[in-house]
Amino acid sequence: MGRNLKVICFLFFTAFIGLAGCSQPIAEKAEKENKVIEQYDKAGSEDVEKEKEADEQEEKEAQPIVVNVIEPTTQEVIRSLTPVEMGYGSDNEKFKAELEQWAHELARGNDTKPGYDKRMIPDKLGPDGRVIKGSPLIILEEAELVESIIHASEKGGDVELPLYITASGYELNDAAQLGEVIVGKYTTYFNAGVAGRTKNIELSAEAINNVILGVGDVFSFNTTVGPSDEAHGYQPAEEIVNKKLVMGIGGGICQTSSTLYNAVDVLGVGYVEKHHHSLSVGYVPEGRDATVSYGGKDFRFENTTGVPLLLKAIVGKGSLTVEVRTSKEYEAQMKKGI
Repeated sequence: MGRNLKVICFLFFTAFIGLAGCSQPIAEKAEKENKVIEQYDKAGSEDVEKEKEADEQEEKEAQPIVVNVIEPTTQEVIRSLTPVEMGYGSDNEKFKAELEQWAHELARGNDTKPGYDKRMIPDKLGPDGRVIKGSPLIILEEAELVESIIHASEKGGDVELPLYITASGYELNDAAQLGEVIVGKYTTYFNAGVAGRTKNIELSAEAINNVILGVGDVFSFNTTVGPSDEAHGYQPAEEIVNKKLVMGIGGGICQTSSTLYNAVDVLGVGYVEKHHHSLSVGYVPEGRDATVSYGGKDFRFENTTGVPLLLKAIVGKGSLTVEVRTSKEYEAQMKKGI
């Protein structure tokens, strides 16, 4: 019995050793298989990632490039352009021409919508001597806008409207002294018995009275005076239209613009726009008139005297006098015309 027990123990021990010896190759094999699976999974993940990136790139390339034009004050997108659809890359001349036309319309406006360009409305001295603020000159640089859009058309993005705002060229502290000396003056005469024409001269003269012109400011008669229609108090009076005297609302305001022209003409101002009547007028010598029509012909000049100026318009009984004034200090500095 004891001998048999020893034999059984020996056999059991031998079997255990055999099993232990076999388990080592099996474990090594399993470890290798796990490594292969891990490498396969890693490679598969990388392939999936690459495919995803490729799909995203393809989707990105498939989307058209867009240029958004932004209004700088509100940050509002006023138009989204697709350059390729407008000819970019296939017909660049057509693309540029279309942009130029749109930029021009955006700046100047059309029949239904005003443009971004705004003429300066000059400041004025109020009855109490305080300055009544007008509004600055605003210019949309059309060429700059076109070039910016073209530059952005390759990759897309945002382009802000290039708006340039210019305030009047004078110091508020100088306003009170600008009426000290007269440096330009002219008087014209009219029949005070003609009520309509007299009223129209009075209204237009009041509109330009006490206007402050800073250095470099461009004065626009039409912008300053505004519409000469019934809604603004203007009355019927004779005016020249196509070489004929006809009755029209606002007749007589050209005497105000012509008187102003002769008053500033002795100074170093630069004329931006000036037109003559189609007939001679009786209140100034021939060729010394400046006709205006709201929404049409304008009288515009730039203050190139080097100093700020103040306009005074004085209506008497049958007379209109326009004076150009400045301070005593500035009188010595101003550049007078020849």
